[in-house]
Parts: sequence; C-alpha cells; structure tokens
Amino acid sequence: MKRFLLVICLAIVPVLDSFGQYRDSGVYEGLYDSETSASLRRHVGELSAASLEGRKAGSQGEKAAAEYVQSCLESYGVDVISPDGGELFGLKTENGDTLTSRNVVGFIRGYDKTLRDDYILIGARLDNLGTMITTIDGKPVERVFYGANGNASGLAMMLELARMIQTNSIMFRRSVLFVAFGASMQTYAGAWYFLNRSFSDAGRIDAMINLDMLGTGYNGFYAYTASNADLNSLIRMQTGELQPVLPELTAEEPYPSDHRAFYSNEIPSVFFTTGRYPQHNTDKDSQGIMDYDMMERELEYIYNFTLALANLNTAPSFRPAGIQDGGADDKTVPYFDCDQRPQFFGNSDPRHFLREWVYQYLKYPQAAVRDGVQGVVMVQFIIEKDGKVTNAKVVKGVDEELDAEALKVVEASPKWKPGKVGGNKVRASLTLPVEFRLEKKGGKPSFGIKK
Repeated sequence: MKRFLLVICLAIVPVLDSFGQYRDSGVYEGLYDSETSASLRRHVGELSAASLEGRKAGSQGEKAAAEYVQSCLESYGVDVISPDGGELFGLKTENGDTLTSRNVVGFIRGYDKTLRDDYILIGARLDNLGTMITTIDGKPVERVFYGANGNASGLAMMLELARMIQTNSIMFRRSVLFVAFGASMQTYAGAWYFLNRSFSDAGRIDAMINLDMLGTGYNGFYAYTASNADLNSLIRMQTGELQPVLPELTAEEPYPSDHRAFYSNEIPSVFFTTGRYPQHNTDKDSQGIMDYDMMERELEYIYNFTLALANLNTAPSFRPAGIQDGGADDKTVPYFDCDQRPQFFGNSDPRHFLREWVYQYLKYPQAAVRDGVQGVVMVQFIIEKDGKVTNAKVVKGVDEELDAEALKVVEASPKWKPGKVGGNKVRASLTLPVEFRLEKKGGKPSFGIKK
C-alpha cells in the first residue's frame, strides 16, 4: 500500500507544479488566514461568485445571495425575523415593469430591560449591477459585475458582526438588527421599504451602522456621520481605547448608500467604508482586490464601536446641541467638520499635538506610579478663532491626579492656527485621549504615542 501511494504522489506533483505556473494568484492564498479572515474570505467568495451573476436587484442572483445571508445568520444562532428567502417588496421600474426584491432581517435581543426595546441597526447593501453584454471583436461577450468589494465585503462584515454579537449578546444593552437591503442601487428602495412599510418599530431605532465597500483597506478606512456631533464624539472616544485600526472621520460623503434613507428619517447614522477604488462598478471588482487581513481589523473596530453605541445611557441625538458660550456667532464646530481643520505647529493631525506638546510636557504623578494607576483621560477643549485653547475639561476621567495633569498640559497649549468653515474662522471643539501607561517590566511610566 505504501508503495502505491508513493507512486500516486509522484505522479501528481508535476501536475500541481505545472498548474501553479499559470495561476493569476498564489496557489496558497488564504492558507495562513485566521479563522475570522477565512470566514470573511468564504462569505465574499460565495456572494461574489459568477453563478450569482452580479446580484442585480430582482434577479435570481440577488435571491441566492439573500438565501445565503439567511442561512449564515441562522447557523450563527441569530433569529431571522423575515420570511424564508427574505421579505419581498415590489418596485416600479422606468419602463413600467415591477421589480421584486427582498430584505433579509436578523435580530439579537439586548439584555437591559429598560433598553432592549430600542435598536441599533447594522445594514449592508445586498445587490450589485448584474451583467452586461458587450461586443469584443464582433462577438457578444457577457461581463459579470461580481461586486466582491461592492458589496460582498459589507455583507461579509455584517455576518461576522452578527456571529460576534450573538456570542457576546449578554454584553449588549440594546437589541441589534441586521438587515441586508435589496434594491439598494435603486434609490435605496430596500432601506426605504424597511423603514416606511415593513418595520413597525422604526421609531425605536436609535442609530444605524452602514457597511458598504470595506475590502480595500490599503486605500484607507473612513467613517462618515453627516457631521452628527454625538456619533463623532463616540468615534473620537474610541481612539482612547486599544484598537487594531482607527477610521478617519470624514465630512465628505465617500459614496451614496443606505444610510441616506435613515438620515431622511432623522435616525443618526454612521457609514463605515474603505472608499472608492479603481475597480468600482466594473467587472474587475473580484476577490483578487480584497485585503482580508485589514477587513479583520476593521471588523474588530466596528464590533467595539457597536458595543459602545448599544450601551450608551442616552441615545445619540439627530440634532445634538453643540458647545456654546454665547450667541449664535459663538457656536462651535466639531474639529473634523471644519473645511480647514485647526493646525498645531503646521499640522492638522490631532496626534501631532499629543506627540509634540502633550507627551513632551506631561508628568506621571508619583503617587499614581506607586499605586499602579494608569488609563486614558479624555480631554475636551475649544480652539478659539484667535487660536487660543479654552474651556478645557475632562469628559472621561481615570484618577484625580492623572485627570489634573492631563488638563494642566492641554490648558498650557500654545496658540493653534484656527479652523475655517466657508473661508471664515470658527471655534472648533476637539476631544483627545491622553494616555498614562505603566510598562509591564518594572512599572516604568510611559505615554500613549511614540515619536
């Protein structure tokens, strides 16, 4: 038997070697994936397969994608509250025909009796462009718009978030909804139908998280909130926690997507994306462009953000009140919403201020070192129109001495170059994490950002 197996193996090796020479991608791609990366890869592969023919709204491919999403949610122990194959809805097309699409809805109940009837909704676009017949050398050729990044990536992320949240559901005060929106590319029809026709408790959705195009993290990772101050504040506070990756808050919408339907219903919404990419809306949008390692880091960040959002005592407001010290002309603008952000010594990155000023002059109180006290102090302040730092206060403290030290150094800041909106100088509010850290060996004091 051993001799026979040896002959078979020797016969196969040259075939594999020859085959490997002509592959477009590595033979061993995915071999060293983590379990989570492997799951993301599997989801994207299934949802962007050629057999789904681009998941055009109303097509059999979109239906197959909906069935896959449903089966995954069920396998993760998530309650699916839409009918088998998704909840159907009709949509009139330009030529007068009726297009039938569907939403798939999952549900995880929160543990807090006072908040579990309120919801955080995580949504992702289900459909893509489908197929197109083009003529090449006089012959018709079918092009498939696979939509690996747009938006199999967002669906994959939603499914893995559902798995993680279901596993840790005892930690979530509010309930969480998961919705794969059909006919999203038809003016966000699935999202509109869910909010206005399907879900009777739409008024109890405290916030929406939209996941669209998250597979090209090498281009960046962004969060768009339509300048919602409460959501911006929560995102900035997350920078004070240990995170695998941090999104860049952007005041410019990276891409129109389902969050617009929620914004129209005055529901605070955040759109996580890696932004536009060269293969967008082409037949080159396939698995070869995906960065699964980066997706795993984004997934962990979005999970942490969702947990913080679901556990807020007070839901984010659609029109939160800004910090004000006088009349309308003195209203502050969130730092990241300025057309030209304030600059510290010629740099608009807040980490530059931490690195070049705060951590240069910060002193670790000896009593805190002795007692092993460490943590992140969140300091909020205003950069005035003349560049002065005012109204500094601790919005999340650790210890009386650490809080006082962080506040003292921020208040002593030199003048900044003020921010501008529409060409006019404005008062800009900023919240930053000041980290006090003790090294594991010897308890030596250190701070958050290395030079």
